Order: sequence, then structure tokens, then C-alpha cells
Amino acid sequence: MKVTFLLGSKSDEEFAGKIKAILDEFDIPSEVVVASAHKVPEKVVEEIEKLNADPQPQVVITVVGMSNGLGGVVAGGCIHPVVNCPPAQSLEEYQVDLNSSLRMPSEVPVMTVLHPKNAALAAVKILGEADADLKEKVKERIANVKAKY
Repeated sequence: MKVTFLLGSKSDEEFAGKIKAILDEFDIPSEVVVASAHKVPEKVVEEIEKLNADPQPQVVITVVGMSNGLGGVVAGGCIHPVVNCPPAQSLEEYQVDLNSSLRMPSEVPVMTVLHPKNAALAAVKILGEADADLKEKVKERIANVKAKY
């Protein structure tokens, strides 16, 4: 199992690192690919083909600011779940850019999660559906959170 990050640009790497830190807690391997849907769409198509040829359970997380064409392009062709996690730096950025991550055409199932920790946990829970040990780790994390309240 793994998580593949598709980033719109290298400037998104720091934000993706916040997501990766949570995945590392669960020992989930990940890889990062920079491939803008606007600037190198042919590379995005190649990456989708590689993902589709890989039989292991996986989740794709797209991290793209501004106009997020990447999330929809990936979800439109990828057989694996796709989660958008836009790296906005301020409320104003979210207000301007968020619709490009939320509003997708029919048959383009993208989940948008704003908080990087929650994007990671969503991927962990999806992967846990096929891995009993991982699912147990999720149960333990939930119990630990509940114990604090």
C-alpha cells in the first residue's frame, strides 16, 4: 500500500510534508510527483497510467494551489481514490481558490479535505479498509483522542 502525492508545483512540497508526517506515523510509504495539469498535462497522463498499472491499494493526494485542474484530471482517469488538499496560506486564498477543488463534473469523484492532518487520516482510513493491522491503528488513534475528552 502507498500514498502518491501529485503536486502542482515544487512550492507545494512543504505543505505536502505536513500530510506525509502523519502517514509516517502509520508507516505508510509515499512518493511525491510534481506534475502540473496546466503546464505538463502529458506527464500527468503518464503518472495516471503508472498508478492504474500498480495493483497495490493506494490513495492519491493532490496538493495544488490556485486553479486546481490536477485533482479533477487525476480523478477522471485514476482507478484509486483521490483526495484534494489545497495549500492555501490564508482565508482569502481559500475563498478565491477553493471552488476549483470542490466543484467537479459528474463522474469525477474527488474528495476535498482542507486540513493536512485530516487529508492524511482520510487516506489512512481508506487504506485501512484492506489492512486489518492498519485498521487497528486507526481504532487506537480514535480511542486516544477520545480519552483526552
